[in-house]
Amino acid sequence: MDTASTLVLGTTNAGKLRELAELLEPLGISCRSLAGLADAVDVEETGSSFAENAALKASQQARALRSWVLAEDSGLCVDALGGAPGVESAYYAGPTGDGAANLRKLVAVMAEIPPAKRGAYFVCVLLVVGPDRAEAVFEGRCEGVLGDAPRGGTGFGYDPLFVPHGHDRSFAELGEGVKNELSHRGRAWTQLAGWLGVRCGGAVT
Repeated sequence: MDTASTLVLGTTNAGKLRELAELLEPLGISCRSLAGLADAVDVEETGSSFAENAALKASQQARALRSWVLAEDSGLCVDALGGAPGVESAYYAGPTGDGAANLRKLVAVMAEIPPAKRGAYFVCVLLVVGPDRAEAVFEGRCEGVLGDAPRGGTGFGYDPLFVPHGHDRSFAELGEGVKNELSHRGRAWTQLAGWLGVRCGGAVT
């Protein structure tokens, strides 16, 4: 893969696409989502971990599209809920993947949980796959707590409820730039960016 390559992001989620595209831009690597790609396939996320789901999405799309694919699986793990919603984060409120409904459900479930027991963390696994074989996997994690109510107007998903350690504002209040520096996705990206930089600099195709 060289700097002229287009990296397909294995998602149709506009929020994830925006964040990942912003992180790819400094490396001069163009990207696009699965939206509008006729050869893209529907991938059933049957894995029991973020890494398994990322691998399923990346490998199946890479074979179908004959392209480099960056797949991501991420979610929120809440201590008081035994790690839920975890790999079901996108479908916590049901199969439609409605982010607003997911957030409302989490707020309701956590309503009686005291502040001392509202610990949570985000996990992100990024996996890059070529048309024929897997290449690399990277994982980032961000620890924090859940607020008592959603706050802020940026970000997506559970961002308005999650307050990272060391801050008193939610991801949705901190803004995209600060969030990218602190977040699980940003931390996984730091690792991936180094790998992509070496691959691109070495003109690997």
